[in-house]
Amino acid sequence: MKKALIIGINDYPNSPLGGCVNDANTLATVLESNGDGSPNFGVRKITCPSTNITRSVLREAIEQLFSGDCDMALLYFSGHGFIKSTGGYLVTTDAKKYDEGVAMDEILTLANQSKARNKVIILDCCHSGAMASPSLSGNGTAQLAEGMSVLTASRDSEYALEANGAGIFTSLLVDALKGGAADIRGNITPGSLYAYVDEALGAWDQRPIFKTNVTNFSPLRIIPPKVPFETLRKITQYFPTADSEHKLDPSYEDTEASADPDNVKIFKDLQKYQSVGLVVPVNAEFMYYAALNSTSCRLTALGYQYWRLVNEKRL
Repeated sequence: MKKALIIGINDYPNSPLGGCVNDANTLATVLESNGDGSPNFGVRKITCPSTNITRSVLREAIEQLFSGDCDMALLYFSGHGFIKSTGGYLVTTDAKKYDEGVAMDEILTLANQSKARNKVIILDCCHSGAMASPSLSGNGTAQLAEGMSVLTASRDSEYALEANGAGIFTSLLVDALKGGAADIRGNITPGSLYAYVDEALGAWDQRPIFKTNVTNFSPLRIIPPKVPFETLRKITQYFPTADSEHKLDPSYEDTEASADPDNVKIFKDLQKYQSVGLVVPVNAEFMYYAALNSTSCRLTALGYQYWRLVNEKRL
């Protein structure tokens, strides 16, 4: 069982925002189901102006999220962030001087104490990098319990920007969750989310922060695999050893008079491998010419990784 608390606050009395509710709505829709339409997260969404998200409302919702036992508990917040010498805060609608909202350290404590096997905190707000920041915790280390991942829109010293009615960071997250950050098997994890966002933002843009303490990543969302599993599992048939080459000839190409139906079928699988970077043609620019010129194809480093998974019966 996976559950997600999605928070978006636009209506701050003194400094309203424009895109946070849009961000919350969009992310909630994506997280509710996997790419094949199967259920994913049980989502609770709270947005303002629909709800007055005061400090007590936000803290109670976060406590409920991290209570109980589940496979994954995910917190997403889009709104104002605030930082001072005592740490970072998620700003609520009743914020005032010396009581700006819910402290990030308080949220981290609730998450660290949670019995959920995986805890994920995603913040799209200014100064969000203050979450689990060693420089602010006072002890020089970021205290993350096992199974904990934190992904933030910016460093603790930076602003998180909006564009076209949405947060830049969340827009990238949504693209990543729709498939941009998926591996060949269709898994999208906190680590691949960060890699996607990190690559999309330049050196002069806000810089995302990723902190984690996990022994293995659990997927946040799954989409249909880029190569069907039954096709992927044939990789050890086509390449008996990791360093072997699969010999090709014109009978593999269906446009040739000598085309052999069995070889043509194998060639289509090899072309699928090539399209996702698992194999490359040898002494040819394209697989087509490798077949016509009777050369071969071989595994890439990524191909070896999946060959090993299949060979060890882990896929």
